[in-house]
Amino acid sequence: MPNLSDTVAVVTGASRGVGRGIALSLGDAGATVYVTGRSVADDTTENLPGTVTETAELVADRGGEGIAVRCDHTVDADVEALFARVDDEQGRVDLLVNNVWGGYEGFDETFDDPFWTQSMDRWSGMFDAGVRAHYAASRLAARRMVDRGEGLVVNVSSGDGDKYRGSVMYDVAKTAVDRMAKAMAHELRDRGVAAVSLYPGFVRTERVVRAFEETGEEVPEETHSPEYVGRAVTALAADPDMMGKSGQVLVTGDLAREYGFTDTDGTQPPPFELDTEPI
Repeated sequence: MPNLSDTVAVVTGASRGVGRGIALSLGDAGATVYVTGRSVADDTTENLPGTVTETAELVADRGGEGIAVRCDHTVDADVEALFARVDDEQGRVDLLVNNVWGGYEGFDETFDDPFWTQSMDRWSGMFDAGVRAHYAASRLAARRMVDRGEGLVVNVSSGDGDKYRGSVMYDVAKTAVDRMAKAMAHELRDRGVAAVSLYPGFVRTERVVRAFEETGEEVPEETHSPEYVGRAVTALAADPDMMGKSGQVLVTGDLAREYGFTDTDGTQPPPFELDTEPI
């Protein structure tokens, strides 16, 4: 595990799932991690387990410093207050992981229904609580990183090359997340700050496990833990040649082979492949 004891990280949407896995892996590396989300103490969302309070405590248990911050990333004042607090307490931010995503809320078996039958309410989940939230946090983090001439922004995205992601809204939103990282990297390249998009695989999040439990099916063997994604982020943050990857779409399974890390069970799941056609 790399040593990131001098790293100050902000991981958005880290109450559970991939965000929690990333925060825990950074904790393993000794980082200071600001864990953000709306679920705090006993107040959770969507009846799913996990809060930023719990995640921060687990980060500390792993050897890092976990700091829970209740933040609704659709509210600009909340995001500004988050970074002001990081300024006051740390004086810098080295790593931003844009993981917050409201696009799954309210979805059930209708996720892949034809776009003309989908509710417009879901658009705001994908774009306000997803794409815009990534942009809002990135612009505030980038200001601080540019001043110091170093830093890394990771947009957690999803996909498999040019293959269709199963929903028009989802496909467009995740494509926007990828393009945002590429465009940010273009403007940041001469400032010493890197930006990338990262694809997890098929992750055993609380939401995924619940979905399979409700259908009575076993969780597929090809799934991997959220910490597998976290180990990818940790490896990137520790890479002295990270600028060489800036602007790229990176895949967790590929990074595992490049950097030599494994999942928590010692396996090294390959890159995830969607069962759809390129578009």
